[in-house]
Amino acid sequence: MKRTGRTLKLRLVLLVIAASGLALLAWSQVWVDVRVVQGSSTVQLPISGSTAAGALSALSLAGIALAGALTIAGPVIRVVLGALEVLLGFSVSLGAGLAIGNPAAASAAAITKATGIAGNASIQDGVTAAALTPWAFAGFAAGVVMVAAGVGILVTGPRWPGTTSRYQAVRFESADGAPGALGAAAVAPGTTAGADDREDAVITWDGLTRGDDPTDTAGDR
Repeated sequence: MKRTGRTLKLRLVLLVIAASGLALLAWSQVWVDVRVVQGSSTVQLPISGSTAAGALSALSLAGIALAGALTIAGPVIRVVLGALEVLLGFSVSLGAGLAIGNPAAASAAAITKATGIAGNASIQDGVTAAALTPWAFAGFAAGVVMVAAGVGILVTGPRWPGTTSRYQAVRFESADGAPGALGAAAVAPGTTAGADDREDAVITWDGLTRGDDPTDTAGDR
């Protein structure tokens, strides 16, 4: 069960990243090829996703950030993030769907900037052709996949394994294997050693005050 939960987590996180990346890529591509009559001439304009559905960039980046949060989220936060992913996917599909349903209206800002034609009615009358490219449908599909991923997170999130940290206790042993035996030099501040250890420490300190070198063993021989 733990391995299954880990596999579901990995697949759904990767799915969120892939769908968000696809939406971001689609946003940067041409969605509509528009032909507009201006006087006696016809102007052809390529309309990118950044114009037709400008919100997709922010929504896609939010989806990528959400995937990162999923890797460390607890069970309750996973539910919140799953619901948020559904909302993000719905918004991406809605933005792309509106552009697909009315490409002339989605291209209005670019048409006005290029030709000076303003007003929804004037733009609709001036557009003679508006051909959608596959990138518009890719953006819509990315939103659908994001919604599906969000539903998957809501359903399976409680079964995902949590993040764990393993700690190994440090145990001191003496040379004979007795646990907890520390040398006098390793005694922590505030703890007491044996009487002999305290006496040796006092003798060593007195020798230092007299200027004796504790590393000089010549005097012991």
